[in-house]
This record gives sequence, structure tokens and C-alpha cells, in this order.
Amino acid sequence: MSAHQAVFPVAAMARVLGVSQAGFHAWRRRPVSAHAVADAALLKRIRTIHAGSRESYGAPRVHAELRAGGEKHGRKRIARLMRAAGLIGASRRRATIVTTRRDKEARPAPDLVDRDFTAFRPNQLWVADLPYVRLQQEFVYVAVVLDAFSRRVIGWALNRSLRSTVAVEALRQALENRKPLPGLVHHSDRGVQYASHDYTEMLRNQGAICSMSRAGNPYDNARCESFLKTLKQEEIYCREYRDLDDLRHHIGAFIDDYYNPQRLHSALGYLSPEAFEAAATYDAGSAARMSFERHEEIYPNDLSL
Repeated sequence: MSAHQAVFPVAAMARVLGVSQAGFHAWRRRPVSAHAVADAALLKRIRTIHAGSRESYGAPRVHAELRAGGEKHGRKRIARLMRAAGLIGASRRRATIVTTRRDKEARPAPDLVDRDFTAFRPNQLWVADLPYVRLQQEFVYVAVVLDAFSRRVIGWALNRSLRSTVAVEALRQALENRKPLPGLVHHSDRGVQYASHDYTEMLRNQGAICSMSRAGNPYDNARCESFLKTLKQEEIYCREYRDLDDLRHHIGAFIDDYYNPQRLHSALGYLSPEAFEAAATYDAGSAARMSFERHEEIYPNDLSL
């Protein structure tokens, strides 16, 4: 007992609380219920998973991780324990800066991807986007390229400028990492970065097919938007960065050490992107060519913009 803790007679406390002394002593002798012991043990494991997720997992993902470890518990029970312990998932914020600016002189590529599009193997469909990040003294921009099959980040880059160089660097990294066969579909918005000569020339040389979202249809690029929301909620909004190098270090660690190998995705059956690719069965040697019934008039290798 702490030296600063007040001590009161049992009789006085029982009188103040409106309980009998016999009832108080019976309560003290009563053994802890098996249910309470089980809840305490489960909460300890929940805390470990929550901390391992960078305090970003809510009850659904904690539940999935426990099930992956062979434990069967109700999601409502996990939510109740997390709520009582004050454990919550990452919060959401809204972006306020527009990074998509269309080049009015460029002809956008057709939209070959709608919200029902499904990739059946890696390197069949890549999606790209370029959001801003607010530092203490400036705004910077992060370009990302994802493989839509597994939601895996395969290329990314940072720059203080919104010019095409940051998007080109992310694409170059993705091409070096994956070395896709001809027939890959690359999807983005209609921003000038993705319509630039350098960017489209890299895709053309790879034998890739360029696709761009229709105006006013953000859902066409929902897979990339989902990753960017995760990046902001679970990394960027959780800390302040000193400078561009500090941001680059933390984003690299987030992607390489956590997001790709560890973070569970409900859309992937609660597997991480790397685990999903490892568990999938597909013909890795076949080209990623597809037919698009909605765009029969479009030649597959037409990348002119």
C-alpha cells in the first residue's frame, strides 16, 4: 500500500457505500471468475496485436489476426474489450489540397478499368496516384504504384515538386522491382504527371497499356485511394516529420517493414499483400493480356496521348 494512500475503517466505508461488512468480506474472499481471467488473458493478446499494428487496427483486424493464430473469439467480444481498454483504430482525416491537374492539351488515355475490374495475377493491373504530405514547414508529394492484384506497393518516390519527375521515379522503381511482361495495364488519374512524355514513354517501352480514370469517377482508382488512406491514417497522421529525409525514412519503413509484409487486408481475406501473393495460384509465366469488352474500339498497345 502506498504511503500516500488513505486508510479508512471497514465499518465506516461500508456505511458510506451502503453495503454490509459481511458482504464486503465475502466479496474479498470470492475467487475471480474464469470468464474474467479469460478476458484478461485475451485483452493482453489484443494489446500486443494492437501495438504491433502501430495502434491502427480496430476490432475487425484484431479479430482476423487472432483467428489466423488459431484463436476463435467473437468479434463483439473483442470490440467490447477494446472499447473498455480505450483501444481504437486509426482515425480518418480529409485532404484539402488538389494534386490532380489535367493537361488541357493532352489527350487522356481511355478508361479501361471500372469499379468491378478484377486482376487475376500479379503484374496484370497497376494503379498509381500522387497525394501531398504536409510537413512542419512545407508540403511535399509522394507518388505510389500498387499492384492491384495484391494491393502491394511496388514503387514509390518523394519530391518537393509536383512535376512529373516524382511519378516517373515511382514508376521506374516499380518496373525494376517487378519486370512485368508486355500487356500490363497501368491505371491512373488524368493528371499532367501521368500524361507526360517521360511517363508514357516508359510505359510504351515496357509494352504496357495506359488507362486513365474518367472525369468525376474517383472510384475507378479505389485500390490506390485505399492504400493512401491507410498510409495517412496509420503513419503520416501519427507523427510529425522534421524534414523530407525523415519522412522518406518513415514511409520506407512503413511500406517495407509493415504494410507489404504484415498489414492485414479485409479485401485479401485478411492476409498481407506479400502473404496473398505467396498463397495465390496463377500462371506466372503467361502474359498479362486481357480483352476489354467495353472498349473494343481501342487498340491494346495504343499509348498515344
